[in-house]
Amino acid sequence: MGLPKFRAGQIYDWLHNKRVEEFQEMTNLSAPLREQLEQRYYINRLSIKKKLVSRLDGTVKYLYELRDGNCVEAVLMGYHHGNSLCISTQVGCRMGCKFCASTLAGRVRDLTPSEMLDEVYMAQKDSGKRVDSLVLMGIGEPLDNFENVMDFFEILSSPQGLNLSLRHVSLSTCGLVDKIRELAKRKLQITLSISLHAPNDTIRNLSMPINKKYNVETLLAACREYFEVTGRRISFEYALIDGLNDRPEHAIELARRLRGMSAHVNLIPVNEVAETGFKRGSRAKIEAFRDQLEKLGVNATIRRELGSDIAAACGQLRRQEAGERLTSSI
Repeated sequence: MGLPKFRAGQIYDWLHNKRVEEFQEMTNLSAPLREQLEQRYYINRLSIKKKLVSRLDGTVKYLYELRDGNCVEAVLMGYHHGNSLCISTQVGCRMGCKFCASTLAGRVRDLTPSEMLDEVYMAQKDSGKRVDSLVLMGIGEPLDNFENVMDFFEILSSPQGLNLSLRHVSLSTCGLVDKIRELAKRKLQITLSISLHAPNDTIRNLSMPINKKYNVETLLAACREYFEVTGRRISFEYALIDGLNDRPEHAIELARRLRGMSAHVNLIPVNEVAETGFKRGSRAKIEAFRDQLEKLGVNATIRRELGSDIAAACGQLRRQEAGERLTSSI
C-alpha cells in the first residue's frame, strides 16, 4: 500500500498485543487508512461454538467455529507449572491412524497461521489465563501443514506479540520423515513428539498407514539425525492397546529400538473410540509396561489423563457436533 514502515509495527501491535477485532479500533491510524484496510483486508476471528468444563480437574474443552463454518478443537489444561493449551492444525486429518477420532472423516483443509493463533488468543480471552505452554496435538498432522505451522511459530514467539518461547512448544507428528528432516534444518527449540505406538512394523502397519511409507527403522533414523542437529530430546508417544502392543515382549523390543537415544516415552492409555474397537488394558498392566521400560534404561511416564468426563481427547467433540448437525438436517 506504499505506507511508511512504522505503520506495519502499529498494526502488528493492535493485532497481536491488544488483540483488536475491528480496524476501527486502531485509533492511532487515520480514519481514511482504517477505511482502506477495512476494504482490502479482514481480521480473522473464530467463535466458541461449544465449551465444556471438567468437574474433575477444571480442564476446558473448546469447539471453535471458523469463518467458513468448519470446526476444530482446543483443550486448556492446568498443571502445577502453568497452563497448557492443545490446539488443532488442520480441519480433519488424512493420516488415517486407526485409534484416532480426528482422522475418521478425513482432512477438509489446513488451518492458516492466523487461525492457529486465534485458538490461543481466544482461550486466553475466555479463560482469563495466560497460556504458558502449547501442544500441537489436536486435530490434524502439523507437519502436513508445514509452512503455515512455521509461520505460526514465528508470530507466536515474536517479542512484539505473545512472546512464547518455542522451548515451551511441543509438536506431535505421526512420522513424516521428510518433514522431520526439514524441521531439523530450522533448528527451532521446540520439543518433537513422535507418535510411535508400536515397537515394530508388523504392529505399526495395523494402526498407522504412514508406516508403509516410512517404516520404524527409517523413522527412528530421522529422529537420531534430528537430535544430532538440534540437541533436543525427543518424546515418543505410545498408546497402549490391550493385547496389541502392551505385552512384556513389546516393552523389551521398544527398549532395544530406542537404545542409545536421548528419548522419553510417554505412555498413553488408548482412548476407546467406538469405531476402532480398540480397548485399554488394566492400570496394573500399563504400570507394568512402564516399569519394564525403566528397568531397561528407558525413561517412561504414564500420561496424566485430564478432562475424561468431557471427551477431551482430540476429535471427539467435533465428531459429536457433526453427528448432531446431520441428525437435525435429516
